Order: sequence, then structure tokens, then C-alpha cells
Amino acid sequence: MKKLNVKEIALIGILGGMAGVLMLFRTPIPFMPPFMDFDLASLPEMIGGFALGPIAAVFIVLVKILVKLALVGTNSMFTGEICNIILSLAYVLPAVFIYNRHKSKRSALYGMLSGSLICALAAVLTNVFIIIPFYVNLYGMTTADIIMMCQAVNPYVTDMLMLAILGIVPFNLIKCAAASVITLLLYKKISPLMKNFMKG
Repeated sequence: MKKLNVKEIALIGILGGMAGVLMLFRTPIPFMPPFMDFDLASLPEMIGGFALGPIAAVFIVLVKILVKLALVGTNSMFTGEICNIILSLAYVLPAVFIYNRHKSKRSALYGMLSGSLICALAAVLTNVFIIIPFYVNLYGMTTADIIMMCQAVNPYVTDMLMLAILGIVPFNLIKCAAASVITLLLYKKISPLMKNFMKG
């Protein structure tokens, strides 16, 4: 693996900063679990990963979290941030590895599809085993309380399995799909600018 040069490091900082700011613009999605908010922070991560490679993608994700912590801190004792890192890498890295093997629109699409599916699976695991237990213990709640919160927006969520099927998985697929579509639309327009920056 090649070492990152100064301009690549600068670009990582810019993209990570953009992702950190995008994390702050969060909005709920109708009928999805109320503790999940939609954002496009993964967009700079994916574009940076395609342009600079997997190592750069990892650093962009880490810079994003540092920027978010610097701006607003944490309300989950870093649990949410750790899970965010896991899910971001689960989405971006498979796509970047597949795209790097053969750089084409088809491989980018296949890579982002693969990353989306892996991210959705990782989201189920992190929510069921990390996020939900954390908030249950922090606020003295029960799992039934979490299910009731989700039933308020989707009455078909009756247990953890249905929460995964109707909430966690579709939410993350929607989030990844939005980032993937925008990446496909923007990457070919942005990548020459990034290459010129690194050459100039």
C-alpha cells in the first residue's frame, strides 16, 4: 500500500470535515425507528475512497468523527460514534475494494450495492447488541420500551425481529442507496477536480 502524500492528507482532512458537518444535518425518515436519523455523511467518504483508496477512506471516517466530537461532543459516551465508524466502514470499504479492482461505473455500482447490504447487516448487529442495550441501561428502560417507541411510528414493529426487518434494515438501505445514487451522479464530475488538486 502506497503512503499518503501531503496533498492526499489535505484532501482527507477536507472530505472528513465535510462528512463531519453533514453528520449534523440529520432528519428522521417516516415510519422508521425514532432513534435513527438520516444524513449524507457517507457521501464524502465514498467519493474520497473511490479517488484515494481504502486507507484514505478509513482516515476520512475517523476525521469525520473527530470533527463531530469537536463540534457537538457525544451524548452516548462514544458508543454511537464507535458504531458509526463500524457502519461507515462496512458500507465504504467493500465498495472501494471492488471499485479498485476494475474502475468502472458497473464495478462502482456493484461495490456500493455490496457495501449497502453489508452495512445493513452490520447495523442489525450493532443496534441489537450495542446501541439498544446501551440506551436501555443508560435510561433505565427495557427492550419493550424501545419496541413501544418504534410502534408509535410503525405499528407492525412488535418485537426485535420485526424491528430489524421493518426498521433497521430498510433505514440503512435507504441511507446507503441515497449516498450511492448521489455518488454515481457526482463522482465523474468531482474526481477531475480532486486529481487536479493533487497534481497542482
